[in-house]
Amino acid sequence: MKTSINGFTATKTWIWQEFAISYQSQGSAGPAVVMVHGFGASWWHWRQNIPVLAANCRVYAIDLIGFGGSAKPKPGEEIAYTLENWGQQVADFCREVVGGPAFLVGNSIGCIVAMQAAVSNPEIALGVALLNCSLRLLHDRKRASLPWSRRFGAPLLQRVLSIKPIGEFFFNQVAKPKTVRKILLQAYANSEAVTDELVDILTAPASDPGAVAVFLAFTSYSTGPLPEELLLVLPCPAIIIWGTADPWEPIDLGRELANYPQVQKFIPLEGVGHCPQDEAPELVNPILLDWIRERSQHEEN
Repeated sequence: MKTSINGFTATKTWIWQEFAISYQSQGSAGPAVVMVHGFGASWWHWRQNIPVLAANCRVYAIDLIGFGGSAKPKPGEEIAYTLENWGQQVADFCREVVGGPAFLVGNSIGCIVAMQAAVSNPEIALGVALLNCSLRLLHDRKRASLPWSRRFGAPLLQRVLSIKPIGEFFFNQVAKPKTVRKILLQAYANSEAVTDELVDILTAPASDPGAVAVFLAFTSYSTGPLPEELLLVLPCPAIIIWGTADPWEPIDLGRELANYPQVQKFIPLEGVGHCPQDEAPELVNPILLDWIRERSQHEEN
């Protein structure tokens, strides 16, 4: 996916810590916006948002290292796949490519990355928009509250997948288009949004060298920051958007994040699943544009 498609120019490359990072950008004026995808996705997951926001903003969407078209160096040897490292990647991207602070927009685990970038590098964040933020329910410090099957089943599965032949077999099954489509039909409440294009976007990087190792490294990652810990020290305002039909990140738990003082708005999207930016861009794009305009006017005043 390096060539022009659907109106996008060729994917751009930025070198970070000697590794090639893929990103897309559109828009020549206005505030900067950096979009951060979730686990297993890429900048393409923002393809329905970038052109709309680019009419008023300078929009960037980045592939986190290990995902999409970005490099996939060996876990533990060349790089550690942690939320802290991804957060630093986003912060460095703001400095070196964007050229200054930006509004950070994340989906799922990308929300944690965006908040981590802002917490560790306060000067680069104008605000953070969280779309169905990962609650990190399998985190070591949260497992005690889960049902017995998930509390003990997840660590067992992690240990089994750490056995290389088993892990590789599991990844190869999961990365098949048919399996990816089934997973997406769980995550998306609107089945019509699960297109062949979307399945291709998510499966294409799976054939890259190193993709299996990155996948297994992240599935065994149960430490790092929790969303509530980051919200407690977030140096900028935030809004939260949440698809009410998300089967993975329950909205009742998501609403609890709205209690933190930096959260200005909590906006539920009825009948929308885990990836509202892709499933319901007609709802998400106006919310983001209004928020960016409000915050930009506030900054000017």
